[in-house]
Amino acid sequence: MAEPAHRTEQPAAADPVRILRSLFAEVLGRGEVDADHSFTGLGGDSIQAIQVVSRARAAGLVVTTRDVLRAESVDALAATARAHGRVRESAGPAVPPRRLGPLTPTPIMGWLAELGGPVDTYNQSLVLRTPPGFGAADAERTVQALLDTHEMLRLRLPDGIAAAGAEPVVPPAGSVAAADLLDHIDARGRTDGELPALTRERMRAARRLLSPRDGRMLRAVLLDRGAGQQGRLALVVHHLVVDGVSWRILQDDLRTCAAALAEGREPALEPAHTPFAHWADLLRAEATSGRRTTEADRWAAALREAPQALAGVRAPGGLDPESPEHTFTLTLGPDVTGPLLTTAPGLVNGTVNDVLLTALALAVLGRRSADGEEAGDEAGDGAGDQEGAVLVDVEGHGREDIADGTDLSRTVGWFTTVFPVRLALGRPDLDEARAGGPAIGAALRLVKEELRAVPDKGIGFGLLRHLNSRTGGDLAARGVPQIGFNYLGRFPMGGDAPWDAAPGHAFALDDADDGLPMAHAVEVNAAAHEGPDGLTLSASWTWAGNALPGPWVHDLAQEWFTMLRAVVTHAARPDAGGLTPSDVSLARVSQADLDTFESQLGALL
Repeated sequence: MAEPAHRTEQPAAADPVRILRSLFAEVLGRGEVDADHSFTGLGGDSIQAIQVVSRARAAGLVVTTRDVLRAESVDALAATARAHGRVRESAGPAVPPRRLGPLTPTPIMGWLAELGGPVDTYNQSLVLRTPPGFGAADAERTVQALLDTHEMLRLRLPDGIAAAGAEPVVPPAGSVAAADLLDHIDARGRTDGELPALTRERMRAARRLLSPRDGRMLRAVLLDRGAGQQGRLALVVHHLVVDGVSWRILQDDLRTCAAALAEGREPALEPAHTPFAHWADLLRAEATSGRRTTEADRWAAALREAPQALAGVRAPGGLDPESPEHTFTLTLGPDVTGPLLTTAPGLVNGTVNDVLLTALALAVLGRRSADGEEAGDEAGDGAGDQEGAVLVDVEGHGREDIADGTDLSRTVGWFTTVFPVRLALGRPDLDEARAGGPAIGAALRLVKEELRAVPDKGIGFGLLRHLNSRTGGDLAARGVPQIGFNYLGRFPMGGDAPWDAAPGHAFALDDADDGLPMAHAVEVNAAAHEGPDGLTLSASWTWAGNALPGPWVHDLAQEWFTMLRAVVTHAARPDAGGLTPSDVSLARVSQADLDTFESQLGALL
């Protein structure tokens, strides 16, 4: 089968404002969005912005993720939107981007290889409701469309990921047959209550059949309940070729395929504008560029040792594998999560990550303080600029605008970036912070500025660490942060329509091979779930048993939620919020200058 051709360019959309208002409401789960609303003001994050970009392109409009996040209103974004065809001519590459053949290993692939354990079945998964009557033939045609459109789903690693000099290969469309990857289960007569256990059982069997060496990166399990009831389609995909954003792309594609089948048409999907192979080539070139090599000292400074053991640097390796015994999940209810993810970031013109990491840094300082008191020492002792420093490895979605003419809004693959961030909060009043007082606001402004100072949202660290032979050795020798943090964004849950996420299953969380060592002493993966009762925040904590005691991690998790609740309390104060230096164009203005100015202005008013 030939590689799918690009669709005929669509005509310009007739009413960009109307389309964008509809897309904002769709992606953010709102009934209606006014033209003067901004995306971030409504609580949108960068992952959701990518969804807007993808769906806008399908509607005939082209906007960038940066456009969506920075526009002050729907009207302003519509003014920057361009017709689909015009952008293809002006910004698209003169030479078609490379889709097939040898694949340059990316930084995240290097990160995984360095863990040094088995990864043949390292996967993420998604379970969706299927329409009544969606049978084996429908599933095969749908999965084949996914395989033929998204090149990375066909990836092969003939020598395995850890082999020296191993180079993955992307074969042509048609080289992988959906029929060989699909498990069809007759589930007629099974109740809704029986489906989750049966689905998990079949997914465990499917997971064991993944094989990167043989190009089996995907397995599909269809639980077919016949013409009268919704079934389930479970996709188990090797993590090397999928991430949190990819699942949103695939979920949209499944809806598109089902609509085509219902109309008697063969499913046809638009290929990615920027294929993963082309992106990987860009990363290799970027890793040795001048603008990246100048970042090396910055990253080395971030990884310098802190006097405190917790949330400092540890030598790589030597950690136990993940285990169910060392994992637990806590959930914040809608009364806290709603304002936490919408109102609170707006206090400082910030993002959800600003808020979550502020609370995490304060929680770590709180645990340090408690540990110091138990040991009879002064709480929070430090030296110089290391006082109150908390080092965290932060995961990002990695789809950054580092090259002109790229559009990753429809590219399926593992783009994740991992980069260290040193959050220096000094000696905040922790009791005041827990009460939601000014200490929370001051910490939030400091963390926001530290994250804004990270070039291109951290993509350079992985490039210099894994793809640059001159800088990689020094950065590797400096070790890794003890804490890993990942916010996966928002996921709609609890819907009962076809292709909604099915109940009883986690959404796109990593499922590691037995024996794969942990990358950090403790890791927290958080995700927001939009259900019928509102927005909730779930946080899964995992720790290496040979690095930290379980009760200590439980205490840290509870302290984090305490600080998150305090953020919401603070957000309700009339004096909450304020500008930070990155919000103004004045050179050399400090946070103290801005605080003084706002205080004086408030007194005059």
